[in-house]
Amino acid sequence: MYNKARPRRFIVFCVTMLASAPVWAQMPQPPQGEPLSFVGMTLNELFERFGPPASVYTARGEEIWQDDVVFVYKEGNFFIYRNRVWQLGLSSLYGIKVGDAKAVALLVLGDEARDEDNYLLHNLSGFGWPLSLRVNLSDGKVSAIYVYRPDY
Repeated sequence: MYNKARPRRFIVFCVTMLASAPVWAQMPQPPQGEPLSFVGMTLNELFERFGPPASVYTARGEEIWQDDVVFVYKEGNFFIYRNRVWQLGLSSLYGIKVGDAKAVALLVLGDEARDEDNYLLHNLSGFGWPLSLRVNLSDGKVSAIYVYRPDY
C-alpha cells in the first residue's frame, strides 16, 4: 500500500535542507563596514570614529622603509602608512580567533586559503583595492590575524 505522507516528508526535508545554511567550509561575508572597511581610513577618520588610541608603538619591518606606527584600540591594532590605515591586527575575524587550532581556520577559509605551513593566506574580494587575510600560526594554533593591503 502506498503511503502519501512519505513523499510530503521527503519534500519538506529537501526544502529544509536547501533553505538551511550549508555545512561545507565557506567564508562568511562580514557585516558591512566592520572591520574590513577600516583599511584605507585616514588618520582624521580614525580619530573621528574611535578617538585617541589606547597606546601607540612602532613596528619594525624587514627594511627601514617598512616601519609602521601602530595605534592600539579595543577593535584592533591599526598600522599606519602615509596617513592611512594599511593593515589591521585583529584578535578574531570570520569566527577565527587567536588560539584556535589551524584546522578551524582552514575550515572557515575553505579551499581558497593558501597553506604556507606557518601562516594561511586568503585574498578577499569586493573592495576598492586588494585585501588579504593572513592567519599566522605557531605550534598548530592561530597566533595572529591580519587584514592588509598587499599593494602597499
